[in-house]
Amino acid sequence: MAKALLGYVGGSDPRLIAEMRRLQQRVQDLESELGRIQAENDALAAAASHDFESIDVPQAEPALT
Repeated sequence: MAKALLGYVGGSDPRLIAEMRRLQQRVQDLESELGRIQAENDALAAAASHDFESIDVPQAEPALT
Protein backbone atom coordinates (compact mmCIF):
# COMPACT_ATOMS: atom_id res chain seq x y z
CA MET A 1 0.00 0.00 0.00
CA ALA A 2 2.83 2.38 0.84
CA LYS A 3 4.36 1.79 -2.57
CA ALA A 4 1.06 2.66 -4.17
CA LEU A 5 0.87 5.90 -2.18
CA LEU A 6 4.49 6.82 -2.88
CA GLY A 7 4.39 5.78 -6.50
CA TYR A 8 6.77 3.65 -8.45
CA VAL A 9 9.34 6.47 -8.88
CA GLY A 10 10.74 6.31 -5.37
CA GLY A 11 8.76 8.86 -3.42
CA SER A 12 11.42 11.45 -2.60
CA ASP A 13 9.37 14.24 -4.22
CA PRO A 14 8.29 16.67 -1.44
CA ARG A 15 4.99 17.40 -3.19
CA LEU A 16 4.16 13.72 -3.22
CA ILE A 17 5.03 13.37 0.45
CA ALA A 18 2.92 16.41 1.33
CA GLU A 19 -0.02 15.00 -0.63
CA MET A 20 0.35 11.64 1.09
CA ARG A 21 0.31 13.31 4.51
CA ARG A 22 -2.74 15.37 3.52
CA LEU A 23 -4.56 12.21 2.41
CA GLN A 24 -3.60 10.34 5.59
CA GLN A 25 -4.97 13.23 7.67
CA ARG A 26 -8.17 13.23 5.62
CA VAL A 27 -8.60 9.49 6.22
CA GLN A 28 -8.12 10.00 9.97
CA ASP A 29 -10.66 12.84 9.96
CA LEU A 30 -13.20 10.72 8.10
CA GLU A 31 -12.65 7.74 10.42
CA SER A 32 -13.23 9.91 13.50
CA GLU A 33 -16.34 11.44 11.93
CA LEU A 34 -17.62 7.95 11.11
CA GLY A 35 -17.12 6.88 14.72
CA ARG A 36 -18.98 9.96 15.97
CA ILE A 37 -21.87 9.42 13.57
CA GLN A 38 -22.11 5.71 14.46
CA ALA A 39 -22.24 6.58 18.16
CA GLU A 40 -24.94 9.17 17.50
CA ASN A 41 -26.90 6.67 15.40
CA ASP A 42 -26.67 4.04 18.15
CA ALA A 43 -27.93 6.56 20.71
CA LEU A 44 -30.85 7.55 18.47
CA ALA A 45 -31.73 3.91 17.78
CA ALA A 46 -31.67 3.12 21.50
CA ALA A 47 -33.88 6.13 22.25
CA ALA A 48 -36.31 5.16 19.48
CA SER A 49 -36.60 1.58 20.66
CA HIS A 50 -37.14 2.78 24.23
CA ASP A 51 -39.90 5.14 23.06
CA PHE A 52 -41.68 2.33 21.21
CA GLU A 53 -41.49 0.01 24.20
CA SER A 54 -43.37 2.52 26.35
CA ILE A 55 -46.33 2.75 23.93
CA ASP A 56 -49.29 0.64 25.05
CA VAL A 57 -50.66 -1.05 21.95
CA PRO A 58 -53.98 -2.87 22.28
CA GLN A 59 -54.39 -6.34 20.85
CA ALA A 60 -54.38 -6.35 17.04
CA GLU A 61 -57.79 -6.58 15.40
CA PRO A 62 -58.45 -8.76 12.38
CA ALA A 63 -58.36 -7.04 9.01
CA LEU A 64 -61.61 -6.34 7.22
CA THR A 65 -62.31 -8.70 4.38
